[in-house]
Amino acid sequence: MAQKTIAQLFDFTGQTVIVTGGAMGIGHGIVLRFLEAGANVVIADMAEAGKEKAEKLSGEGKPVIFIKTDVSSEEEVKRMVAETVNKFGRLDVLVNNAGIYPQKTVMEMDLALWEKIQAVNQRSVFLCSREAAGVMAKKGKGNIVNIASIDALHPSMVGLAAYDTSKHGVWGFTKNFALEIAAKGIRVNAIAPGGISTEGVSVMMSGASSDSLKQFAEKIPMGRFGEPDDIAMAVVFCASDASSYMTGEIIVVDGGVLLK
Repeated sequence: MAQKTIAQLFDFTGQTVIVTGGAMGIGHGIVLRFLEAGANVVIADMAEAGKEKAEKLSGEGKPVIFIKTDVSSEEEVKRMVAETVNKFGRLDVLVNNAGIYPQKTVMEMDLALWEKIQAVNQRSVFLCSREAAGVMAKKGKGNIVNIASIDALHPSMVGLAAYDTSKHGVWGFTKNFALEIAAKGIRVNAIAPGGISTEGVSVMMSGASSDSLKQFAEKIPMGRFGEPDDIAMAVVFCASDASSYMTGEIIVVDGGVLLK
């Protein structure tokens, strides 16, 4: 087989990518990089901001649509995948990015909040991966990239026990599903972001969690929070042929936090 050039390795022209939670933050950064690489992109999100951004990008000639989706709902996930295939005729990459991270200690948390976090952060990865892989397996090739967290490897602060549990689950699912689906030509990898400057983090910085976040920022050896694009570039790598011999792996993108 002829060796591909760098440009060819990162060329997604004609491919279709779903990004859950693609309306804002890390997810939107991922959307923009895949569009730059030539892909058709689906922004799957509950936020109406996703519709507005898709319309703006579409108006600029970008092949992008918005599908309003509750990724914790089996029915809505099935509809999301079906609409994607109906629109673009194929599905090549799924990025499981949607997630929530309310800060609440275990002793203060009620069952409803615990279960909501697990549903959005963990159940969604199962549902979206199962449905997407069913499409990808028909052509014997595909990529799933799960956004985990450095909290899947080490806790970052008090108050994130439910979040940490969900992200440990994402990492465990990534490894086992990669093992299950490798023979069908589908790769499954994960990204573990550290502190990233997003709209959600900005809200936390101005609220009750601000002291914890400031303390976290002081632990970063590189001296700054990451940007959504730092994660987006790692995701594109995992979905590209540049990582064609990788599956069931996790890439840490944290500015060096876990070195301490």
